[in-house]
Amino acid sequence: MKLGLGLYRHMLTRENFEFARQAGATHIVAHLVDYFRGGAHATRDDQPTGTDFGWGLAGDPDQLWTAEELNVLRQGVETAGLKLEAIENLDPAHWHDILLDGPRRARHIENVKTLIRRMGQAGIPILGYNFSIAGVAGRTKGSYARGGATSVGMEGPYDLPMPNGMVWNMVFDEKAAAGTLAPATHEQLWDRLKRFLDEVLPVAEEAGVRLAAHPDDPPVPFVRGQPRLVYQPAMYQRLIDLNPSPANTLEFCIGSLAEMTEGDVYEAAETYSRQHRLGYVHFRNVAGKVPTYKETFIDDGDIDMLRMLAILQRNGFDGVLIPDHTPQMTCGAPWHAGMAFALGYMRAAMKALKIAP
Repeated sequence: MKLGLGLYRHMLTRENFEFARQAGATHIVAHLVDYFRGGAHATRDDQPTGTDFGWGLAGDPDQLWTAEELNVLRQGVETAGLKLEAIENLDPAHWHDILLDGPRRARHIENVKTLIRRMGQAGIPILGYNFSIAGVAGRTKGSYARGGATSVGMEGPYDLPMPNGMVWNMVFDEKAAAGTLAPATHEQLWDRLKRFLDEVLPVAEEAGVRLAAHPDDPPVPFVRGQPRLVYQPAMYQRLIDLNPSPANTLEFCIGSLAEMTEGDVYEAAETYSRQHRLGYVHFRNVAGKVPTYKETFIDDGDIDMLRMLAILQRNGFDGVLIPDHTPQMTCGAPWHAGMAFALGYMRAAMKALKIAP
């Protein structure tokens, strides 16, 4: 197993690469979607929560990430002594009609295929994605963590209908007609996912890129009136069974799985790591379950993180772990302090289990 760090687009700097290396990380997971563009955010150095109008504005629908951009990023990461393991998430501007089954679906399928090919050319092995209409929405922020540290959570269902022109908790069409998006059904969403996988996985295999699917966050059956796909641990098996391609893997988020109302997070880790279906792992802790949970410091939640690490080790997982979220610590650099604490805990746990970094 390897220790990694996830960085938002504006944080993909030499300074933060050096921070990651100094904290013991060997790999980077990069976000190229600008979640903070045009939105209302208290800070750009914490995970976005947004408003009823989402996180902000999606990117340029006509500007895909270029092969040169991806190569420059990889080279910058490697210059700092790290490896670029994954790009996490697709810009809604580039694939919204795949999620919505809209008129530009065919073009958006070609967008994703192009991005996968470019990733393969740049030597980036994993594309993390979240197949969701509402996206990561309905979370709140407060002094939820130990010592009053700022963290995120959920304080009840989020049923406000989504306005037209929004998907994946971002606005892709500021000029959309007034009104709200008609709800899809669960089966319609599963059908959209299957068609997506059947069309793009052959390209991923050819390019040497694996797709890794994140579970729903927050994991409830509906958010903003729209259905969710993987809101219980067993639903990950349905996703795997949709297509047998070895490029069909999981962005295995331990925190989201623990927030689910059914199943057991340790059994889920056993089941999916034994199948060797984990692309990479989001390694964070939480307290409670939806619709009222809180994210905690890595040593302070409901999950026995050493037990989880031992399960992954026993089943031969050799990919990357990242602390995808962490509470903000009270100091001049809240995000960096929180991440340094999480990375230090993870590195110590790996050493205790004799896992080579």
